[in-house]
Amino acid sequence: MVQIYAVSAAPHVKQRISVSSVMWQVALALTPALLAAVFYFGIRSLMLTLYAVLAAVITEALIQKLRKVPVKITDGSAVVTGMLLAFNINVASPWWLPVVGAVFAIAIGKQIFGGLGHNPMNPALLGRAFLVASWPTLTTAGWTASIPYKNIFESSINGLKNLPSNIPEVITSATPLGVAKALRDPSLISRDMAETVMNKLANMDTIRELFWGNIGGCIGEVSAGLLLLGAAFLAYKHIIEWRIPISYIVTVFVLTYIFGGINGLFSASILLPVFHIFAGGLILGAFFMATDMVTSPVTKRGRFIFGIGCGIITVVIRLVGGYPEGVSYSILLMNIAVPLIDKLTVPKPFGEVKS
Repeated sequence: MVQIYAVSAAPHVKQRISVSSVMWQVALALTPALLAAVFYFGIRSLMLTLYAVLAAVITEALIQKLRKVPVKITDGSAVVTGMLLAFNINVASPWWLPVVGAVFAIAIGKQIFGGLGHNPMNPALLGRAFLVASWPTLTTAGWTASIPYKNIFESSINGLKNLPSNIPEVITSATPLGVAKALRDPSLISRDMAETVMNKLANMDTIRELFWGNIGGCIGEVSAGLLLLGAAFLAYKHIIEWRIPISYIVTVFVLTYIFGGINGLFSASILLPVFHIFAGGLILGAFFMATDMVTSPVTKRGRFIFGIGCGIITVVIRLVGGYPEGVSYSILLMNIAVPLIDKLTVPKPFGEVKS
């Protein structure tokens, strides 16, 4: 009897997993947060997401046709890109904004480099950066309050005396991170008063609303709790790994506790770092974008370096930069450094002896 064996190069590891299954599971993990956005912001958040997804899928199909390569829009990667791009825009944005962003993300952020697996940066974040650079007012100015929204900022400052007349208006017309950024401006408010207001804002009531998503902001800023639920699902399925998001979040926690206070080092309350973790797009970025298999390091030490670098850049932008949020730019900048990180952290081959 003749035996036929399959011969291939090492490593001889086989799993019942594919690109398609990974991508569709990521889309599934994002769905609870999308449903929360529909609950808090209304059906428009779903429509903007659908516009972004359709634009991403159509752009991918057209470019693959032009490149004369197999059309693989069913693998779900374009769907995930469209969802993540939509999660980074305001619900009040015009319908064409996610469409343009998705087209740029797929065409320039992905297909121009050869398609999935060859892109050096996260396509959704690159699309978001393009929108911020091209239409900064539409992308970053103004925000949409959630439907059941109770103004937690206004209630937090009730009873405070000697506040400048412009501060209540600033606080009640900005996202949580926008408030934190405004309070660091010495032209608006004194340091002592800013510290008092900041402590009022970074309290358990505010953090609870941030956790459940009853705040204003982008689609993906709602319900940190449901984003964490989706992340737990991906971790259970071994699609994402803990080193990048945990090192990212711990770095932000430590640095905002040390430098986040208004009156010098270690002047922040312990709740301020928690505020920074749940506010903005940190949870979305740490678990769903920084962990992208294509644009993150492959080595274990490299993942720690990547997460710490993202945390440092995020805190620098939030505390002293020109924007209240720094998650997207931190991940993009660290994406560029991934080849160098991988090169410097390659593990020593087992049994290697230096000559």
